[in-house]
Amino acid sequence: MNQISVWLLIIVTAVAGMAVGVLLFVWWTRRAARKRRMMPKRWPLDPRVLANTDERKVWLWLCQTFSDHHVMIKLPVTRFMLPRNRKQGLHWYKLLSGVYCTFTVCRVDGHVVGCVDVLGRHGLPRSNRQLKQSLLSQFGIAYWVVESSKLPTPVEIRTEFLGETDSTTLEREREDAMITSARMKLSASLDRQRQSRYSDRAPLTSTAGRTSDSGPESHLPADSELSIFGSGLHQGNSFLTPLDSRGGELR
Repeated sequence: MNQISVWLLIIVTAVAGMAVGVLLFVWWTRRAARKRRMMPKRWPLDPRVLANTDERKVWLWLCQTFSDHHVMIKLPVTRFMLPRNRKQGLHWYKLLSGVYCTFTVCRVDGHVVGCVDVLGRHGLPRSNRQLKQSLLSQFGIAYWVVESSKLPTPVEIRTEFLGETDSTTLEREREDAMITSARMKLSASLDRQRQSRYSDRAPLTSTAGRTSDSGPESHLPADSELSIFGSGLHQGNSFLTPLDSRGGELR
């Protein structure tokens, strides 16, 4: 075997080895990809709560402030925006899919009126805040960054989100007026019942008046009996205290 044949054999062997190596690499890569696509029998994940302590405090406050709206938590902005050019939709989706606000306030018809971010221990990156301010303002959506220990007043944030003027105060005044009216009706009803009871007792004894004056109710103001029944005028918060938790029946 001459020198040329030896070199040819070496070259052929090297090429064959490289081909085998490439085939093995392709096979291993495909096998690894298939293995990644397979669902594991036991997921290497643990459950966790949606919000931390500070976020839950702001969440409850928002639910009370916007009781006539829905408060969504950590909703990506891509859920309430659409690309103008569908061909570039994938590009904008990849850019914005990781952008979300801690809370999103929307109307019952699903339209977003405002977004809220809660400052954490590490704060909020300036670029992230500027992106959201620029993006949301384009759609007329209000954006507010809050701290759980320094919350704005309900009137301030509702005015910013809804353009209302002291709507919470007006609602509270309406509720107070309804409670006052109910108290007046109850007081009048109690007075009528008391007078009817006294008139029924009067023929039985000539000292009925003095007896009634010396009773335990005689030392109370005219509307003191309202304090006994007044608690029934205030509807309990079904979130904190279920309405069906009362032990006995109403009589």
